[in-house]
Amino acid sequence: MPRLLVALLAALDAAVAAGVGIAAALAPLTLMWVFTLGGVADWPALWPASARIWQLGNLVPLTIELDPTLLAELALPEEAGSFAVSIAPLAFAVGVALFAVRSGRRAQRAGRWFTGVASGTLVTLGAAALVNVTAGNPVAHADALPALLLPTAVYALPALAGAISAAWSDGDAGIVDRVHDALDRLPAAWREVPSLIVRGGALALVAVVGFAALAVAVSVLLRGGDMIALYQASQVDALGVILVTLAQFAYLPTLIGWTVAWIAGPGFALGTATAVTPAGTQLGVLPGIPVLGLLPEHGSPLLVLWVLGPVLAGALAGWGMRMALRHELGPLGDREEPSVPRAVIALGIGVAAGTGGALLAVLTSGALGPGRFVEAGPEPGAVALALGLEVLLGAAITLLGPRAAETRLQRFLPRRDVDEAEAVAGGDAARDVADADGRGRSAPLD
Repeated sequence: MPRLLVALLAALDAAVAAGVGIAAALAPLTLMWVFTLGGVADWPALWPASARIWQLGNLVPLTIELDPTLLAELALPEEAGSFAVSIAPLAFAVGVALFAVRSGRRAQRAGRWFTGVASGTLVTLGAAALVNVTAGNPVAHADALPALLLPTAVYALPALAGAISAAWSDGDAGIVDRVHDALDRLPAAWREVPSLIVRGGALALVAVVGFAALAVAVSVLLRGGDMIALYQASQVDALGVILVTLAQFAYLPTLIGWTVAWIAGPGFALGTATAVTPAGTQLGVLPGIPVLGLLPEHGSPLLVLWVLGPVLAGALAGWGMRMALRHELGPLGDREEPSVPRAVIALGIGVAAGTGGALLAVLTSGALGPGRFVEAGPEPGAVALALGLEVLLGAAITLLGPRAAETRLQRFLPRRDVDEAEAVAGGDAARDVADADGRGRSAPLD
């Protein structure tokens, strides 16, 4: 595909990603302007608020400064007049990342991954600059450098990851292929170890996030009454309910990130000197946000069972990578499996999952408001250690355990595995004969 066309398509992807995010922030405010303010307010005044919401959703910290007159009317203390908000509604960043991954993979398959990633990154940088310059807001402020770099990184890093993953699968006639060639020169038991570590770590982390999403869904079923009571206590009209619900959906990935930390064991904070863990909950007075009604009021032995989720995720990842390693080894994998590569894969899966958990904790921690809410979210180091060890335990069970201890699912696979191994061995033997003939040497014949 021509370089110019790849650049244009990538630029379009980045522009659409930025435009969708800004529209998602502007649309609810427009509804409020139409149905609540009756159109008497100045509609362009909605842009600064929408721009700041988009920036916060793309990880840009904001500083909120309230007018002293408003503080007096609301009977708020003076120290509440200026505070930081840095915990992002991650639904915005997740949407941008999905666009970026798709764009990076498409650019790589067109043979122009660098052009595609660079074009999308530059367009995102331009959009971030335009938003920051035009978002004159007397209440919410953002520093210029984070306002430019963080939205750009939210797009550029997933786009690069998408391009690299596509290049690893399809080849790029460049640096990724050279890395592939270097790994192919390793012994058969080691050549796929880096790939299996990355795949296994990603599988384990996705499984843990899935368990966290399931925990949130179960909490909605069990504690939905508390959420409804908080909605009723807020005494908002139908439009207010819609706006509050949309805001909570924007923070749903953030809530799932907190739940990952909760499942892993360390839990998260919702203010200084607070903790929400499976073993117990220690909270002070909370704002009447309906979604906070899902928080458990106290610990329970049954809640501790959720900690088995990361162990199960590690076991699933380890089993899958063991099957992949056995397939890579061919006939050797059906007779013996080298233990050292399996141990390295198990350790790598634990490290990868712990690293991903730490990154998720960083993205979901920060400040939520004034006073004690300057500290909220999980502790990255604790989450990394706990999640890494739990996933490592599960992965070690299935990767290093004897075959007799493997899951019964394998009983449906041996005949097919043997057939595939024999086919691979037959193909290798045929290639050896052809290579020997091509070099002028005779090959042994039966």
